[in-house]
Amino acid sequence: LEQPLFTCGRCELRDPTNLKMLAIFAVTFVVALIGAVVYFYSDGSRKRKTSIPGLDPTDAKNGNLAEMGAEGTVHEFLMKLHKTYGSIASFWYGKTFTVSIASPELFKEHMGVFDRPCELFEIFLPLYGKSSVEFTNKAEGKKRRIMYDPAFAHTSLGNYYGTFNELARELVQKLSAIPKDEHVSLMHHCHIVVIKALTRTSFGNYFDSEEIVNTFRQAYNDCWYDMERSLTEGLHVKGSDREKKFNEALEVMYGIVRNVMKERKTNPTAGHQRFIDVLLENELPEDQILSDCISYMVGGFHTSGNLLLWILYFLASNQDCQEKLHQEIKEVLGDGEVDKSNVKDMKYLRQVINEGLRVSVLAPYTARFQDNDSKLGGHVIPGGTPVWHALGVALKDEDLWPEPEKFDPERFSVANFTPRHKMAFQVFGFAGKRVCPGKFFAYAKMAVFVALLCRDLKFNLVEGQNIEQFYGMVTSPKSEIWFHLEKRG
Repeated sequence: LEQPLFTCGRCELRDPTNLKMLAIFAVTFVVALIGAVVYFYSDGSRKRKTSIPGLDPTDAKNGNLAEMGAEGTVHEFLMKLHKTYGSIASFWYGKTFTVSIASPELFKEHMGVFDRPCELFEIFLPLYGKSSVEFTNKAEGKKRRIMYDPAFAHTSLGNYYGTFNELARELVQKLSAIPKDEHVSLMHHCHIVVIKALTRTSFGNYFDSEEIVNTFRQAYNDCWYDMERSLTEGLHVKGSDREKKFNEALEVMYGIVRNVMKERKTNPTAGHQRFIDVLLENELPEDQILSDCISYMVGGFHTSGNLLLWILYFLASNQDCQEKLHQEIKEVLGDGEVDKSNVKDMKYLRQVINEGLRVSVLAPYTARFQDNDSKLGGHVIPGGTPVWHALGVALKDEDLWPEPEKFDPERFSVANFTPRHKMAFQVFGFAGKRVCPGKFFAYAKMAVFVALLCRDLKFNLVEGQNIEQFYGMVTSPKSEIWFHLEKRG
């Protein structure tokens, strides 16, 4: 307008023409303002929706995936994100506004949240199947956990120690036959022994066959590494050779599970109810049984196999820790076996397992969401927003764990324990009673394997190795780890 609309603080209109122009200007301004709000807040690829500090999207479609790729892995991206913005931070997972938390205090605030944001785990859909418990929330998800959890609960472990000890003795015998000066990679041995442990205790005698175990493992590996590949290359293309190979491997796994189902139906055994028995006795749909069997196998194989390997590596790298553990095992076990009555007496063994879980950052993150708006760390979280639990970031927080890269089982001794550890050490997840269902099972299994291996063998690293961690969906070594083995007297 050529002439001012306002003079000396008074709203004094100079003529009717200006009144029309003012109305047009006001309407235009309101429309523009609404458009800006819609532009910045309705499209999940443009602006952050809360006061939480963090990254703005660098790409309308992919959000901050480029930054994630530049760091190499999700865990390394989260480490940098929280180092920059603090214990609560935001970023864009594609077009999805996402929050990440990485402190014991924030974990405690989010303890009651059960539902998982399925879209963040769609990479597993081809492997698990749409009927998997992994993609089941709300009442149905809780119902399944109540149904399934007793098979792996603390009260069931007494039925499994015999199998664990038998498998550990077999592995000790096999490794003891290897000459002292030979270079040995233990990855294959660690994976095979945990596969046998889970399948024999949870699915019955069908997996007593070495041939079936090896067939299942090979098919599982083909499927798993396709999932790992999907992190950087995307899911396999329909009709491609890659899809064909994946589907063939998956069908081998499903075929074996179907055979297990048939064997358990025709030859039921008395006594302890195994996981497969729970599924069959509740007369669940076949697609649900297949999906949940595969889901529990994947959850138990790769994590435990890699954990056993990491613990042996850390002990070989810290010979004083290995010797202290050996002495405790000899004092408690002598030449006997591990059982539920003496496992609690090997306190240093528990410390070694805990520190192995911490330093390896075995499972770096998980996530939850709520339908309604909520508050977290004093910030508003819009309903439906995925909240990542950056478990690995908390495990490497130097304020919680001085010298976080150092393997030091004494962190978990009674003398050094502090209340902060309760939520700082959440390696199995914590929220909404959706803790890893195999938590107690994993501790018992690992206690037996580590105890018998370290009682009868000494593990030494081949010199000149540079072992690095790859923080994928499960943290693994970037290359083989080579050992020398010595039989103990």
